[in-house]
Amino acid sequence: MTSTFSRERLGWISAFAGMTLALAASAQTLPYETKAMNLGVVNCASSLCHGSASSWKDSNILQNEYITWSRVDKHATRAYQVLFNERSKRIAQNLGLKEPAHQAKLCLDCHAYNPPPAQRGERFKVADGVSCEACHGPSEPWIRSHVAPDATHADNLAHGLYPTSDPVAQAKLCLSCHFGNQDRFVTHRMMGAGHPRISFELDTFSQTQPAHFVADADWQKRKGAWDPARVWAVGQALAAAELLDVMLDPKRSRDGLFPELVVFDCHACHHSMTDLRWSPRSGTSPGRIRLNDSNLLMLRQIVRRTLPGDEANEFAQRVNDLHRAVAGDGGDPLEAARVLRASLDGIVRQLARRAFTGDDLRAMLTGLVADGLNGRYRDYSGAEQATMAIGSLMGYLSRRGELKGARAAAEALDRLYATVKDDEKFRPDRFEAALDALGRTIP
Repeated sequence: MTSTFSRERLGWISAFAGMTLALAASAQTLPYETKAMNLGVVNCASSLCHGSASSWKDSNILQNEYITWSRVDKHATRAYQVLFNERSKRIAQNLGLKEPAHQAKLCLDCHAYNPPPAQRGERFKVADGVSCEACHGPSEPWIRSHVAPDATHADNLAHGLYPTSDPVAQAKLCLSCHFGNQDRFVTHRMMGAGHPRISFELDTFSQTQPAHFVADADWQKRKGAWDPARVWAVGQALAAAELLDVMLDPKRSRDGLFPELVVFDCHACHHSMTDLRWSPRSGTSPGRIRLNDSNLLMLRQIVRRTLPGDEANEFAQRVNDLHRAVAGDGGDPLEAARVLRASLDGIVRQLARRAFTGDDLRAMLTGLVADGLNGRYRDYSGAEQATMAIGSLMGYLSRRGELKGARAAAEALDRLYATVKDDEKFRPDRFEAALDALGRTIP
């Protein structure tokens, strides 16, 4: 991870929550799970479709989406081409894969769009990488109807277009690769073979990708207003839910004699023995491998602002119960995980309906800073997530004109990012000092 995440976000306007679409999205079939035929990127690339060299002035879409994707989006062929480099070859060899990385399903499922051969049209190419249909769904059912003169967004969705404009559907889609799900997941064994550690936060990564749409008034009229804070919050909740699903899945929770170590904090083990990092913040005893609770730490502030006081306190208690049970300090860890996991679906539904106000953003921002200064982010993963979250919340407030002294705050944010630039050089005291300095710039 680097400290170069952009603080400039798209000027998306928060209005209504789109409850009906959000609830439907929670059960939405992901593109790779759909049984329809995939026709390939070439069908979108015409200059009269989405391959124009520049945007059209009289169109309600840009028409140059293919050009943006193919030239500057890392999801394009570069995601696939990386499978040919020496590191990928070494990972495949270390894992004992029968095929090279660029042919192995384990790798292609995320580094490209890899539907079954029977669902590939004549012009479909895996080498296109994470292509149009990987996000928007197999195009055979909707490619003709979506260009009809009277076509509406609702019609397109009914024909099978994936609802990427809905925050729950977007989170489910992006996290399926960048965090993992029941079908594809970067395990501790894969990281041991050389795969990079997964570092992801939905809104930050979405905003640093080259956008191939503009959420202007017409876009919002067709698809509903967009609240980036809601995207961040929903993404945190669904990532936490997926981590718990791994723990509760008997196939994914074990790796031989050991549990699946990817659900634990990497740096609980991967640090110098002389670097004493344990703190009693979760009520567990020292010498235990800690859960990677970075998303749950972010949810702590989201839930405090979203749910009534009693429910927020109960959520915090359930998180503490899970920590203690996993560490062997009391309780059944699987039962604690089930109880916490059962509460997250309701939290996601509430977040998908919520339009976050400026007061919400400021409360979560100051809460994150306070938690950090109280030692809750002494683990690298927590500090990393908190830094991205703080940057996002500051960006939202700045665009609303509600962040005074924005320049000083931005400079302090850069210094905070510098402390989490390299996980192997992370020092909690430096992070907390930079966080304290940043907190002083926020009125």
